[in-house]
Amino acid sequence: MQVFMPRGREDEARRFYSEAPGLQEVKKPPSLAGRGGCWCRAFDGENIIAEIHLGVEEPFHAAGKSHPGLVCESLKELEELASRIECNGYELSWAERGYI
Repeated sequence: MQVFMPRGREDEARRFYSEAPGLQEVKKPPSLAGRGGCWCRAFDGENIIAEIHLGVEEPFHAAGKSHPGLVCESLKELEELASRIECNGYELSWAERGYI
């Protein structure tokens, strides 16, 4: 999936996606690297199970409803993720918490 951010916010995006959901940054292809942004992946062993492309958009306009969605194995895993988000200083809301 791809989400957009303002130019110059790559370091903050890297920090959030590595510290909160625990994704790993991967190098963008050389043909795309000059555009800014970054790519992050989640792995299960050697298998890629999620990938988020953080692209730069100019001018930047925050999306009204677009957002990434990650699947958690259990309620415990979701609550641990929420705790990492809050412990790293990011705002968290349970207002639209969904259940499977």
